[in-house]
Amino acid sequence: MYPTIEFLFLSEEDMIKAGVKDMPACIEAMEEVVKCLNLGDYVMGGENHNSHGSQVAFPETSPFPNMPLNVGDDRRFMAMPAYIGGPFDLMGMKWYGSNMANREKGLPRSILTVMLNDKDTGAPLCLMSANLLSAYRTGAIPGVGAKYLARKDASVCGICGPGVMGKTSLAAILSACPNIKELKVKGRGQASLERFLAYAKETYPSLESVTAVSTEEELVRDSDVISFANTSGMDTSTYPFVKKAWIKPGALLIGLSAFDMDSEELKDFTLVVDNKKLYEAWAEEYPYPTFGLNNIIGSKFTDMAHDNIISMDDIVDLGDIIFGKCPGRRDDSEIFVYSVGGMPVEDVAWGKICYEKAKKMGLGVKLKLWDRPDLH
Repeated sequence: MYPTIEFLFLSEEDMIKAGVKDMPACIEAMEEVVKCLNLGDYVMGGENHNSHGSQVAFPETSPFPNMPLNVGDDRRFMAMPAYIGGPFDLMGMKWYGSNMANREKGLPRSILTVMLNDKDTGAPLCLMSANLLSAYRTGAIPGVGAKYLARKDASVCGICGPGVMGKTSLAAILSACPNIKELKVKGRGQASLERFLAYAKETYPSLESVTAVSTEEELVRDSDVISFANTSGMDTSTYPFVKKAWIKPGALLIGLSAFDMDSEELKDFTLVVDNKKLYEAWAEEYPYPTFGLNNIIGSKFTDMAHDNIISMDDIVDLGDIIFGKCPGRRDDSEIFVYSVGGMPVEDVAWGKICYEKAKKMGLGVKLKLWDRPDLH
């Protein structure tokens, strides 16, 4: 094939045809990713090989009239490279542009692409639309957690945040917990909340009850699995706050996005993360306290270890549970708090599966980098 290099371009429509929205298959793939992470069969960015990515954040002011400024929420660009081994054995990178003001233009907050590359030559293999890819792999990781951590008889699900992550985490939780019959949803905007309720009723007719709630307490009380998928910034005072007294024995709380608890109450639960090395890297990269600078609850776990409220050994890697290195659920009253960090290895893994299927189906457009390189 060399020195000619061609690669495939897959649009969002192509990705849908290639099965990017197949949540059960995505959960299965993400479980393999968690195993690779636990074994160490992966590399991400940074000297520690565990960096989430390299981010460009804009200044508050600038003498240059065309310079983007840090106004509004989530104004950033991020490059997220990764190699994932195991059954995937591929290099890739997600390129991530985000601006909350996009919604005023009819665009999603984030616009994402993923490039897959040959691990040896660096040659591009596929450039793909990645908004759905990212959304489904993000939702699937809670599904892996629910498979191993939720009670088998879980029947009530709570979703905080009626957006894209709320939809995909709901899909994953219902796939992993087929006995769920009741859904409670909390949101900030009435329009988005009503759209989500209508979506859930239409998409999941097996749900016997779909209701909106107005407080965190209503969301958490009597719920077996709760996913926090709400948008958030760096101000911890704005995060949904959960009290121990509200939590049902045996419940699973999933921190897909930001929520908070009192550290002295949080220490009484089983604390699980999707990749412990990622949280250790965040603790290295951000000044203490990390939680807030990073809005993922697992960073509160490492802050608690820093403060000697718990030890690092009290933070459980999900892979250790999958491999049987440590116990999962011990009894029906054990409460789990599960932190989901999100990593580019997941994008590469799910991207490869969609890419391979797209090739078999003859999807996409072939693009040529060159017939022969001019400089070599």
